[in-house]
Order: sequence, then C-alpha cells, then structure tokens
Amino acid sequence: MQRQILKNKNKITVVNAILIVVGFLSKWTVGNIEIFTWSLVIASVLGVSPIAIQAYQALRVKVVSIDVLVTIAVIGAFLIRNFEESAIVTFLFLFGAYLEQRTLNKTRSAIKELTEMAPENALKLMEDGEFLEVEVDEVDVGDILLVKTGAKIPVDGTVLTGEGSINEASITGESIPVAKEKGSKVYAGTILDNGTIQIVADRVGEDTTFGKIIELVEEAQDSKSEAERFIDRFSKYYTPAVLVLAFIVWLISRNIELAITILVLGCPGALVIGVPVSHVAGIGNGARHGVLLKGSEVISDFSRLDTMVFDKTGTLTVGNPSVAEKEYYGDKIEEALGYLASIERESDHPLAKAVLEDISEITISVVEDTEVIKGEGIIASVNGHRVAVGNVALMERENVKIDERAKNDIARFEKNGNSLVLTSVNGELKVLMGVRDQIRPGVKDDLMKLKKLRVKNLIVLSGDNQGTVDLVSSKLGLTEAHGNMLPEDKSAYIKKLIEKGHIVAFVGDGVNDSPSLALANIGIAMGSGTDVAIETSDVVLMNSDFSRLPHALGLTKATARNMRQNIIIAVGVVMILLASLIFSDWMNMSIGMLVHEGSILAVILNGMRLLRYKLRQ
Repeated sequence: MQRQILKNKNKITVVNAILIVVGFLSKWTVGNIEIFTWSLVIASVLGVSPIAIQAYQALRVKVVSIDVLVTIAVIGAFLIRNFEESAIVTFLFLFGAYLEQRTLNKTRSAIKELTEMAPENALKLMEDGEFLEVEVDEVDVGDILLVKTGAKIPVDGTVLTGEGSINEASITGESIPVAKEKGSKVYAGTILDNGTIQIVADRVGEDTTFGKIIELVEEAQDSKSEAERFIDRFSKYYTPAVLVLAFIVWLISRNIELAITILVLGCPGALVIGVPVSHVAGIGNGARHGVLLKGSEVISDFSRLDTMVFDKTGTLTVGNPSVAEKEYYGDKIEEALGYLASIERESDHPLAKAVLEDISEITISVVEDTEVIKGEGIIASVNGHRVAVGNVALMERENVKIDERAKNDIARFEKNGNSLVLTSVNGELKVLMGVRDQIRPGVKDDLMKLKKLRVKNLIVLSGDNQGTVDLVSSKLGLTEAHGNMLPEDKSAYIKKLIEKGHIVAFVGDGVNDSPSLALANIGIAMGSGTDVAIETSDVVLMNSDFSRLPHALGLTKATARNMRQNIIIAVGVVMILLASLIFSDWMNMSIGMLVHEGSILAVILNGMRLLRYKLRQ
C-alpha cells in the first residue's frame, strides 16, 4: 500500500489540485460550502498520505525530516478545521517535490548522456572468419572487431586495418573528427564518422577510458562536500529544534495555528537541496567539456587555490621533441641529408626520430662499419664517405673544422634550449640541427587566463637542465622555474609550499608525477598520461587538452560561488518568513509554503545555470 501511494505521488498531486480548484469554484460560483469543505477534506487526506509515509520512514531511522514537520502541520490544521490551509500546503509541498525531482534530473543530464553513449553491440571476428554481431559484454581483450561508418567504437583498441575519421567528443569534449589509421588508438563510445576499420581490443567493459569516465562522474556526483556534510548535520538538529520551538510557542501562547505556521515556515528545504544541485550541475558541466572533477571536495579546494605547479615535459610542452632550428654549410646538402637519414634510421636515440621526421622523404643509402661513440654519437661509412652524426664533442674527435659562423650558430642554438645534432661528411661540417620539445600551442594564453582567475604563483618543476627550464619559463612568463629535479625533489618542494600555507595544484602526466599529484591539494592529470597518474589525481583533463585547465578552474570558482548564493537564498527566506510572522498579520501557512517552494525552485534554477557555464574570454 505504501509503495503504491509513493509510486503514484505525482498523480495524487494532480488529483489534489483538481479537488482544490473544484472546492473553491463551488464556493465562489454557487456558494456551495458543503462541496467546498468535502473537496478540501479529501484533498488534505489524499495529499498528506505520501508525505506522512515519508515522515514515518524517516522516523524509523531516527531522522526528523522536513516531511515530519509538514505532516504535523497539516494534521494540526486539519484538527482545527482549517481545511483550506491543510489542502493548499499538501499540494504546494507535493508540487514542489515534483519540480525539485524534475530539475534535479536535468542537472544529472551529463551522466545520463554519457551512459546513453555507451556502446551496446560489436561486430566480432569469429573462428569461421565471419564477423558476427554480439553484445559488448561478450568482447574480450585480444578480440578483433569490425567498425563501420556511423557505428560506435565498442572498446578501447588499436587499428589493425583501414582508416577513417572519428568523433571523440564523448572522451575529449572536442567535436572535430580525428583521423585514424593503422596503429592509431581508438576509444569506446566514440563514433566512426566515415571509413571502415578493424581494431584489436585492448581494454573492455569498465576498464575502457569511457567506462572510467562514467565511473568517475558517477562517484563525483554521489560524493558529498564539506558544505553538504555540514548542512546534513545542521538539518539533523535544526528540524527537531523547529519542532521544539513550535511546541514551546503553543505552550506559551496556546495558539495552535501559530505553532503550526512556525512548523511550515521553518522548513529548511532550499538549504538541503541548494548545495547538492550546484555540486551536481558543476560536475556535469565539467564532464561535457572534457574535465573530470572527482567529487565535491575537489571543487572546494580547487576554487581557492593560489599556486599552480607544472611538470614541463608533456604538460607545458608537447612531450615530443622535434627539429626547431637548422643550418646548412657548404654544398651537396641534399646528399648529406640522405646520409644523415640513412644513419638515423638505424639508431634508437630519442633525437633520431625527430631528425627523420624533419628530413621526411629522401634517398636512403646502405650504412656500413657503424661505430657508436657513447655520449657523443655515431660514425659510419655511407657510399664510401666517412659520416659522423652527433654532438660538438664528436666533431672535435673527428677534427671537423668549425668556423666562426658555425660557432655562433651553435651558441645560439644552445641558448635557445636545443639539443644539438651535427653532421659531417669526410671531416667537413654539413648540417647543424637544434632539437627541442616545443611549447604547447596556446599555453601562454591559457596561463594568462589562470592569472586572471587569481592564481598568484605559476611554477615549473622539471628533470631537465636549468637552462632549458629557464627558457620555457621566460617564454611563458612563469613565476618560478626549477630544473634538475628528481620525483622526490618535486614532492619535497610541493610539501614545502603547502607547509607555508599555499593551496597547491600540481599538473602532470607521467608515472614520476604520481607522488606529486597525490601530495598536492589538487592533483591534475593530463588525460593521455599514464593510468597511475590519472588514478592518483583529483582532476583529469581529457585528451591532455591544456586549454581545459582555465575552464576547470573557472567552473569550480563559479560552482563554489553558486553554492554560497544558494545558502544565502535558503537562510534568507527562512529569516524573512519568520520575521513576517512576528511583525505582520498577513503571514499564514499557505503563503509560507508557497514562498518555501519558490525558494527551492530558485536555488535549483540558480544551480542549473552552471550547466551552461563557459569561461569568459
């Protein structure tokens, strides 16, 4: 019986409203007081039933909820034959609960949209060589899957054959399609806009990037901030206090209607709902824009931070060294570049890939008599020519003449933070290349936005040499730059900042960043970083998009501000209502409940504004 009543609460609200309208129309049109009275009596009994059941369920677990206050108030009004107020109060309370639930569901739309994006089926390669459609739960790691145009990628995997463009908005928040070919990584929940590809499953089910996003957002939306926990504790004692106050007023004044009105006016509905709706809407906005906030505590700390510390490689820089500067000397440069490419193809040195990418397509020759000089480079024979590829020390070993122009170029390249790759042919310098990790496009503008959001200290910590770190720092306008730092040095530095009273965020992407991510007040991981960095962090920027960082900070500040606004609205309304009851003669139960439901709707709508939040340019 109880379950049926609660299940049909919305229908009861509609019937309640109809009975109230019928009652008042019969009184105002034909003056039939009997229909008026019985309509309101039935409306009161029908309306209070779901409220009373919820009150009873709360009392069973020793909680004096808002439902208890309203139930007592309605029963009291009914006993003193004030049927108008008992009927209207039940309708307003039920209608307010309906609006509250509906708008709360909208604030949870981000997680709903995510779950609806989750793939359900996959085309799996069977033993007979045919592709058969199966449920995504039946896919295991190592299975080969076929994905056609318009289909969702069912798992995280690697492209085996084919190519196409994939919309990765569900992962990164960015709707521009990304080209994929053999060897490219693909993610569950993304959509193949065009082309046909075969992939091998690397991660399935909850282990996929998409599965982890859903899990993180669900956990974050279900978590409670310090403010919410305080309000829960406050409501636990406040609601019984209102009950006691109403009883004391009745004992002193013997005015039961006044006591009942106090019960209605003291309901803390807007206070209880105001903070959670801001919290859920803020996390939902982040999920839509490629920012995962792991819970309400993160919002509170993040919104107050004054210091942001960055790892350099892969965070402020691309993390993929490339040729930034180059100079050529003498003639037959095309031939010398071919020799350089031929030697670098056989090298596993980190700079070799950057050199080959820069040279691109060129004639490759056979390399013979290769000799690796540790810490200096490679000497080899190519087409009968002695070719040396390495640093300045190797050129000196080979007695290569370096004229004044080349010396100036070398000094300039080093000053610009480059690692040098020199190439000589038969003892004559031909090529000078400067390889360095490039600064991420747009990072400087993003850092300026962080400064405008009142981040006072922007600090870079790196394992690279101090000269390189200083160069990056000067280009980006950072507050401090520290190089030659091991992971334990970074952690110690962050600990020192926290001990000085700073609220510190650390931004990184690697395994070596995990201790710092865990130690900082807010750990922020670049989404394409390692799993351990993402698991350790409090905030994840999907697809390593640094531009999401200012949005994340602005969003948490807006969310914290929104929470405070809702608390002020809720407390202010209660104070105004109680003051009106004391200092005026027009305040009653119906008006009080109407204002209360209006305040609940106001805080919900205020919270929902966060769903549309965008950082101002």
